[in-house]
Amino acid sequence: MVKSLKEFLDEQVERFNQPDFIKDDPIQIPHQFSKKQDIEITAFWVSMLAWGQRKTIINKSLELIELMDGAPYDFMKNHQESDRKRFLDFKHRTFQATDTLYFLEFLQHYYQNHDSLELAFSTHLSDKDEHIGNALINFHDSFFSLPNAPQRTRKHIATPTRKSSCKRLNMFLRWMVRDDDKGVDFGIWKAIKPRQLLMPLDVHVERVAKRFGLLERKQTDWKAVIELTEKLRTFDDRDPVKYDFALFGVGVMEKNEPLKLEELFN
Repeated sequence: MVKSLKEFLDEQVERFNQPDFIKDDPIQIPHQFSKKQDIEITAFWVSMLAWGQRKTIINKSLELIELMDGAPYDFMKNHQESDRKRFLDFKHRTFQATDTLYFLEFLQHYYQNHDSLELAFSTHLSDKDEHIGNALINFHDSFFSLPNAPQRTRKHIATPTRKSSCKRLNMFLRWMVRDDDKGVDFGIWKAIKPRQLLMPLDVHVERVAKRFGLLERKQTDWKAVIELTEKLRTFDDRDPVKYDFALFGVGVMEKNEPLKLEELFN
């Protein structure tokens, strides 16, 4: 059946934006919690660890939650510096003990002074801002504002000022901001609007977007994210990042059976 690209992508959003998506995805970790702060702490950390195989990301995230005594918000607010010793052996790819310890320090400092991590992103964002670029820049600067912030840890918190695609932060914000009735994304943050979100550009999304003619830029960088998101806004200006489900889902599915695009749409 011949259909438009928008029709095809809308169908794939419906297909993959379902509760069944949760069980195989790292988003299952924050779904284990009900308190807002527990959700955003685990979602943030899981997002920052999100490279490599999904199964490994999930296992490392579960290990991290266990080290926090299964209560991330309570641990962040109330742990002693000596409690951080148990994290010295926690590692994931290039995420090492130095990074873990600074994440703990920042999050403790932050939650002892603020109620929600939402403020760290939304403070420098207005309704007039077309997208969340300024929020990402200011979050990065805030995150590394403590006196002893390690230089090596900066690679784990992306920023548009380094021309990064900011994939992990964009994924985290999708989880926190998008609000629909499907039960996958949380929609617990209201100061940032879904229309301001930007696409998490991973290898699956990039490959499929280029096959569909949605992305021409060769580099996987900030400009590519803007280009792709602007194309997707022509399909849904109020919620362009919902198409992350479609592009990612098709990308994973294509590992087993490549799509014949000419049979899908004209």
